[in-house]
Formats: sequence, C-alpha cells, structure tokens
Amino acid sequence: SFDWNDGLFDVTWSENNENVLITCSGDGSLQIWDMAKTKGPLQVYKEHTLEAYSVDWSQTRGEQLVVSGSWDQTAKLWDPAVGKSLCTFKGHEGVIYSTIWSPHIPGCFASASGDQTLRIWDVKTPGVKLVIPAHQAEVLSCDWCKYDENLLVTGAVDCSLKGWDLRNIRQPVFVLLGHTYAIRRVKFSPFHTTILASCSYDFTVRFWDFSKPNPLLETVEHHTEFTCGLDLSLHNRGQV
Repeated sequence: SFDWNDGLFDVTWSENNENVLITCSGDGSLQIWDMAKTKGPLQVYKEHTLEAYSVDWSQTRGEQLVVSGSWDQTAKLWDPAVGKSLCTFKGHEGVIYSTIWSPHIPGCFASASGDQTLRIWDVKTPGVKLVIPAHQAEVLSCDWCKYDENLLVTGAVDCSLKGWDLRNIRQPVFVLLGHTYAIRRVKFSPFHTTILASCSYDFTVRFWDFSKPNPLLETVEHHTEFTCGLDLSLHNRGQV
C-alpha cells in the first residue's frame, strides 16, 4: 500500500516492468511507484495546474509512453525515463476526464472531455487530429475496440454509450441506452469484438453486445454507491 497526500484518480501498470505503476492525483501530479521499493514514489511529475484525472501507459510495443489528462484542459505526454513532459496537447474547452492509448496505432490516443467532445491525437503532430461532437453532455469515459482500430466507444452524463467509426463520424455506429445516471467508465472486452462493459452513478455495472437487436446482456446491481471504475481481465474471460 502506498500513501500520497492528495486524492488519487487513476492508475496504470507499466507495460515493461511488472512492479511499476503510475498514479495521478488531485494536486496535478503523477507518481511512479515500484512495488519492489515500498518507501515512496520513484518519481513525481508536477506539471498539470489542476487535478490530474487520467493516466494511461502505451499498449504498443514500439514505445514506452504515458499520457495524462487533466482538469486544466490539457493532455501531456511523458517518457517515464525522462524527468519532464515531452509535450502538451491543447484544444479541449473543458476538463479532460479520460485519455486512452490506441491498442493498434502507435502514438495515437483518444481523450474525452467535459466540452462534450471525443478527440483523437497523434503524438507526432501537436494539434488535434479529429474532433467528434460525441454527446450533448459531458463525456466522462472512452475506450478503443481491441479488434477494430477505427472503433471507439464513449460514455457520458446523458446516460448513453455511443460507438464511433473514425472513418465516418457524422453518426454513431451504435447507441446503447439503459443506464439511469451518468456513465463513469466504459471498457471493450479483450476477447470479443462487440462486447463491452460500463459502470455508472446508478450503482450498476452493465454488459452489452452492440451486434445484437437487444444489446443489454446483463445488469449487475451489487454496488450500493456510485460505481466509478472497472476493467476486464486479459487472462480470464469471465472476470471483471
């Protein structure tokens, strides 16, 4: 167990060292921790000026990069071996709630924001690559399909999940309705192209298959408070 003197909002595992993880916190900083050295963070990056709300380690093997998203409306790119950010991505007009690397396209990440947009970025170019006006509400979460490099999903305060094909962003590919309060986190299945899971301030976790006429597979009502996060096991098909 590690202690930090402010709220921790997100965590990501290193993709090249099983003992290393990064957290991000309410004071705008990122912390690198090593489970083999329990004395405190190996390193602290303090550049964001408001809450650092999202952190993700690149999934593609060719690079060791970390992206963070903040309520200061910026995303920052980090190399954990370098003591300061490599660059800052500006463009969002609201707080950033989620920053997620593409599992397919090297150097590409998506961000979801309170400005009601989903944005796609390329680390090789400073400006935004694509702006998707995804919802008429704050977008709290996004994720990439593990089997289709052009497909993403967003979850928002309007209680809906929407699927987006980057080749045609005029209309969503699917819209999933059922949650009764804001959707806080959405994740695609690592095993199935069309299955995803979402959790919400309505206390539920829901499983969906957007290829089916009735896409809602299951509603799990075990929680008695806001459900803020979830992830699906890469090793056990049935484990969340």
